[in-house]
Amino acid sequence: MLSPNVETFIACNVPYEKARIVLYGAPFDSTTSFRPGARFGPPAIRHESFGLETFSLYQHADLTDCAVFDSGDLELCFGSSDAALADIQARAAIILGDGKLPFLLGGEHLVTLGAVRAALELYPDLHIIQFDAHADLRDDYLGAKLSHACVMRRCHDLVGDGRIHQFAIRSGEREEFLFAKEHTDMHPFSFACVESLVKDLRQRQVPVYFTIDLDCLDPSAFPGTGTPEAGGVTFMELLRALRAVCTTRVIGADVNELAPMLDASGVSTATACKVVREMLLALEKKCCPSA
Repeated sequence: MLSPNVETFIACNVPYEKARIVLYGAPFDSTTSFRPGARFGPPAIRHESFGLETFSLYQHADLTDCAVFDSGDLELCFGSSDAALADIQARAAIILGDGKLPFLLGGEHLVTLGAVRAALELYPDLHIIQFDAHADLRDDYLGAKLSHACVMRRCHDLVGDGRIHQFAIRSGEREEFLFAKEHTDMHPFSFACVESLVKDLRQRQVPVYFTIDLDCLDPSAFPGTGTPEAGGVTFMELLRALRAVCTTRVIGADVNELAPMLDASGVSTATACKVVREMLLALEKKCCPSA
């Protein structure tokens, strides 16, 4: 019998009812401040994932043993950030309400705000861990309060002081770093202190939302992004850090800011796929330690 051609991330095709992790895509880049194209990230990640093996030698684990459902991309209004964020929040709320972990594929970084809004409805003591090249703490960008340059400032409006933990940051306005000094837990340039933070959050069983802007990677390894910044981390540094974070009580996650057409070699998309695979495997171990 013929079946519909439905493209999912590799091996993420268990029935929704049995899934512990649910992928959903937010192809949105209407507030991108430099080079657009991140809206094409989610379908590119799905398509190119079939260039990967399902098995990870890093973790000695296989996606075919995981319970992940790919719910596809949302159809978002490119002309309204408010409408797009509301749709993202609604999808995340459904997944969370069903006791599953929502994993968002962006899109520009503003999409994180919709997912965080949904998470806070169930987890008012939420902490956010951000891997990023940019602080994203501007109060506005060219007058817009909803911008990928402001996403962590809007998240701070929701969670307050000391609950946003920022790593690998190496770019921002002076005012952003002054704000961070008073209000967030920022660790510029690297993943220094990730292990100590993870230990503390794990001991306290604090709910964590984990967001990775892929431009935390050095552009020599990841040029396919809208705002590349020299001086980034390596893939192996990112892999070690993300695996550490995934040992905490992660209740939601995202990977964002791949703009696939900005790297004709395809290396950036392949790297994004590998980051997603490794995060899924690490999160699955946390969701089901005996798996």
